[in-house]
Amino acid sequence: MSSLTHFDSQGQAHMVDVAAKPATHRVAVASGRIEMLATTLALIESGSAKKGDVLGIARIAGIQAAKKTSDLIPLCHPLALTRVAVAFAVASGGVPYVACTATVETVGPTGVEMEALTAVQVALLTIYDMCKAVDRGMTITDVRLLEKHGGKSGSFTAPVVHPPAGL
Repeated sequence: MSSLTHFDSQGQAHMVDVAAKPATHRVAVASGRIEMLATTLALIESGSAKKGDVLGIARIAGIQAAKKTSDLIPLCHPLALTRVAVAFAVASGGVPYVACTATVETVGPTGVEMEALTAVQVALLTIYDMCKAVDRGMTITDVRLLEKHGGKSGSFTAPVVHPPAGL
């Protein structure tokens, strides 16, 4: 593994200079989930939550978050994103949950992993916000980078993690 790139030779934090890096097609996919009570998932699926279409609003929040990542993470470069897709899947067996996957793309000199991870986190936080009146015990978990492609470091695909029994 190489050294940390956000520190200079004196150990001071700095923004990485990407001016000399070629613009390539970059893609990152991240995922996570929010566990909840079965009754909360039923509200989400039926569309009867008091605040409206939970997953629709969470999708928009995730897209917005990807676009604003450099405003939230101090050393991220602002990027011209070419695509942000946020998708959800629900699971009611075992511990009920909503899974979120974000795919982010750009053509540029730096990757979009942080944008994909931020999209997932904010989408899941939006679900929490919209449903907290009925379920304050929801848990956001398993947020991680699944894959990334493009750039000097090439591709990365995370190892498959199997959910615990009962999920």
